[in-house]
Amino acid sequence: MRARSPLLPVFLIVLVDVFGLTLVLPLLAIYAERFGASPFEATLLVSVFAAFQLISGPMLGAISDRVGRKPMLIVSQLGTFVGFIVMAKAHTLWMVFLGRVIDGATAGNLSLAQAYISDHTPPERRAKAFALIGIAFGISFFIGPFLSGLLSQHSLEAPIWLAAGLSLTSILTTVLLLPGGKPPAPSGDGSVGPGGKRPSIFAPSTYSGFFKRPILGGLLLQFFFFSFAFSTFTSGFALFSERTFTVDGRPFTAKEIGYVFAYVGFLGIILQGGIVGRLVKRYGEGPLVGVGFSSAAVGYLLLSQTHTVPALLAVATVLSFGNAVIRPCLSSLISRSAERHEQGTALGLSQSLGSVATIIAPAIGGGLITASHLSLWAGMAALFSLVGFAVKGRGSALTQKLSSA
Repeated sequence: MRARSPLLPVFLIVLVDVFGLTLVLPLLAIYAERFGASPFEATLLVSVFAAFQLISGPMLGAISDRVGRKPMLIVSQLGTFVGFIVMAKAHTLWMVFLGRVIDGATAGNLSLAQAYISDHTPPERRAKAFALIGIAFGISFFIGPFLSGLLSQHSLEAPIWLAAGLSLTSILTTVLLLPGGKPPAPSGDGSVGPGGKRPSIFAPSTYSGFFKRPILGGLLLQFFFFSFAFSTFTSGFALFSERTFTVDGRPFTAKEIGYVFAYVGFLGIILQGGIVGRLVKRYGEGPLVGVGFSSAAVGYLLLSQTHTVPALLAVATVLSFGNAVIRPCLSSLISRSAERHEQGTALGLSQSLGSVATIIAPAIGGGLITASHLSLWAGMAALFSLVGFAVKGRGSALTQKLSSA
């Protein structure tokens, strides 16, 4: 009897999980403001989640190495489900924070799903399998914010309750459809694959050597600067928008903010559905990373001076291109610049750097918005994009050689 492929249930799990995330993301800061949060406190909800995720993610991964991916995936999904329930039933700000803490402390859904794919997919099929995660992200970042904007007209709790329902569906999918079993033993060369180990922040010796390498160190720094700029934007855009843009004479609400996020997600589907791939084949990842950082810097800088909805949509188009190009190209270059047995650790390190950026950037951005420095908030994202572009120059010739190899 032919073994059932795990890819379909994993795809459904990732799709539903990210769907829930994108339902909540556009309205999180506005939801917190309803309980009296300042912009700084509202953006700290993103930082708190990332901080707990940074600490717990490697622990969940290490436990899953021993007991199996499926049990820990269920634990992680249960935490997400409970976190959404606590948020939806919140009547004070500390309960909203508690919901984010619970979700962050168990946040390993996506990394565990990625590790599961790595465990059950041969190397020659792994790239195609990981493309499913990208498809799930693209679909979710379009439909999720759109539904969030639609449901927020009924109540701000409605999208969160839907996210909780989707989380419960994800748990049932994992329990009923996902095959179990312990992960395979590491191969002789120590290879852990693209879904492998994520280094702990308490073990700096594990990854410090990566930063000493001319190419890989620069790529990792670029990923940090990209994550910093992107986290500044995603965590503060709702607060920036309701203070900047109007429609029919009233400030932006969760409805309009959700629709803008949906527009960006739709562009992401188009770009990553084939355009970025063709550009990579023609120009290589290295040059495209530079173009992506330039586009992002220009987009964020224009955003700082944007005050009308048509101009906002034009700026969002520029930003969508930059962000759609940077992440996959950098991830590919990081993977290829590490030895085969180091790829899992190198990519895991990039995820940890992303978490560090997501801890710091929202807090700084929220402080700027609290002080009414709206242009400076967008300008900070532009600055870090420019720094990411400048880092490229450290090893541009080597990176160009790698991207064309």
